Amino acid sequence: ALVLTGRAPALAAHYPSAGGAFDPVRPDAAWPAFRAAVGSETARVREWMTGPPQTNEVGRANLLIAGLLRAVAATPLPVRLFELGSSAGLNLRADHFRYTSEDFSWGPPDSPVVLEHAWTGTPARPAAATEGHPPLTVVERRGCDVHPVDPLSPEGALALRAYVWPDQTERAARLDGALRLAAAVPADVEAVGAADFLAGIRPEPGTLTVVWHSVMRQYVPAAEWTRVERELERLAAAGPEFAHISFEPPRGDGPRFLLTVRSGTDAPVAVAEAPPHGLPARGLEGLNPAAGNPGPP
Repeated sequence: ALVLTGRAPALAAHYPSAGGAFDPVRPDAAWPAFRAAVGSETARVREWMTGPPQTNEVGRANLLIAGLLRAVAATPLPVRLFELGSSAGLNLRADHFRYTSEDFSWGPPDSPVVLEHAWTGTPARPAAATEGHPPLTVVERRGCDVHPVDPLSPEGALALRAYVWPDQTERAARLDGALRLAAAVPADVEAVGAADFLAGIRPEPGTLTVVWHSVMRQYVPAAEWTRVERELERLAAAGPEFAHISFEPPRGDGPRFLLTVRSGTDAPVAVAEAPPHGLPARGLEGLNPAAGNPGPP
């Protein structure tokens, strides 16, 4: 944040996200500037360190949209989309992003958010779901977060940008595009916990109620998550007009996370795996999500 607001120009010279450059010949060259910036802005650094991380990683939409396409292919109805742990709600606009891979593309060609090399494998798993796919119509977009970020405010946009590693310029570009979309596509994010948020949702006939979340489970206390699961079971009683889409770490250790999709009261199906930031994904149709991490492709 200090670099992005111009308060640490010497450090900015080493940050690609601020127009600087990393020197591989002198990999430690940034440390004097870093120490000086932290020393002169200690109070500001402490203030930032007390808040929760809010990456709102746009790349995870790659998995979420694949799950949504699968759900709508099975139940072709207008979608009411609800997200747990939304942060700024950027991924509530996932249907406005563009996704491409070797044999698969989906989404508006002129989208300011393009997720390239989204899937590995032939054919890419979402491709089958989009063949003859009914139109994807999202009629409601709502999320929750105990510490929501306003993506339309300068402070909120700065917070989101500050959580992107300074050498990851592609992530920064996707985030900037998502911030532009947030101004054009409305979505509401409520300052409330996940269980209380779900308790206020009721199925509506003639619509597909979808609850999704990505890399938020570890931030929810066990007692709260028990309530979340109870509310999800209540919603699942609506049958195929409800879907639960999750991109979270599986049981066991490993760097890959699982996309699981559950329709109504059916058992969840592991559809894909991906690194924590969502790119690239690999299809895993039929894997038991309780079986643990399947390992790298």
